[in-house]
Amino acid sequence: MNPIKSGRQLISNVASGAGKALDKAGDVVGGAANTVKNVAVAGGKKIGQAVDGFESGVAKGAQAVGGVFGFGNQPDRVHDGKFVGAGGQTFSPDTPLSDVPAVTPRNNPNANHTILYVNGINTSKDAQFSSLQSIADASGARVVGIHNATEGMAADLAQCVKDKLDKGHNPAVDSLADTLYKEIKSGRDVHLMAHSQGGLISSRALGDVYKRLRIEDGMSQADAQKLMGKINVETFGAAAMHYPDGPNYVHYVNRADPVPSLFGLGPIADKWNPAVDGGKGSKVHHFTEPHLNPIAAHGFESVYLQHRVPFEQARTGNFGN
Repeated sequence: MNPIKSGRQLISNVASGAGKALDKAGDVVGGAANTVKNVAVAGGKKIGQAVDGFESGVAKGAQAVGGVFGFGNQPDRVHDGKFVGAGGQTFSPDTPLSDVPAVTPRNNPNANHTILYVNGINTSKDAQFSSLQSIADASGARVVGIHNATEGMAADLAQCVKDKLDKGHNPAVDSLADTLYKEIKSGRDVHLMAHSQGGLISSRALGDVYKRLRIEDGMSQADAQKLMGKINVETFGAAAMHYPDGPNYVHYVNRADPVPSLFGLGPIADKWNPAVDGGKGSKVHHFTEPHLNPIAAHGFESVYLQHRVPFEQARTGNFGN
C-alpha cells in the first residue's frame, strides 16, 4: 500500500470516533443540499453553475441560495485526481509531471516555469482548464492542473468536511501529495497554487508529504522541513486553517469572502488569531473587495487573480497597495 495511504489509514483508525461523527455531519450536509436540488428541479428551475464554490458550513444556508449554487456534474468524477494539461486533456496521476503538456501563456508559448493548480468545489474539468489559461496569461508561466472533481454540491460539501479532519479518500490529495514528494525528492522546486477547497486539499497533501519524509525516509523534523522549502505555495480564498511548516507560503484572503473568513485563515492577521496557522514565515495578504452577492467575492479569476502579484514580490510583503 502507498505509504501516504497507510499513514492516513492509521490516523483514521486512531480517530475513528471522530470520523463516525464526521460522517453523520456529512450526511446532514448532503441531505440539506439534495433537498434544495429536488425542490428546484420539481419547480422546473434551471440551476446554473456557481462561482467556484464553498466548503463545509454553507449547507445550512443552501435552501436560501439553492438557485445560485450549481449541483455539479457527475461525469466529472472520471477526471478526479488526474492532471489537466494543454487543450483540456487529462493524464493519469502516474504520469511524470514533465511529460504533461502544460497550458502556456498566449503571449509566451516557450515559458519554462511551471505552476501546479488545484481547483475548488463545483468546478468541472473544463472550468478548471479555463482557470489554467487565465493563470498562465497572468503569471507568464506554464500551468498544469490537478483536478478536484465535482460530484455535485452535496457530495462536494461532504468531502470538504472530511478533508477538514484528514479523513477518507480524496484522489486529488493523493495525486498532489505523490507529485510533490516525487518532485522534491528529485531535487526539483515546485510552485503550487490553490483556490477554495483546493487550499484544503493542498494543506492535507503537504501534511502527507511531511509525514512521508519523516516516517518513510526517516528524516528529522528540521531536514524534512528544509526539503519542503523547495515548495512555493499560493492560496486564494482557501478553506484551510493550518499548513505545515517548511514550504514558502503566500495566502490571499478577501475579507468580504465568507469562505476564508469563516473556515480559513480568517479576516485578521495570524498573530491575532491563535486558532489558525498559515505556516512558518507565511505572508498573508488581506484585502477587501465586497460584492452584493457574497459568493461572488469568492471568485478565483474575477477577484483573487486580480490581486495576485509575482510570488517573490509577495514574499517580501509588497502587494502593490
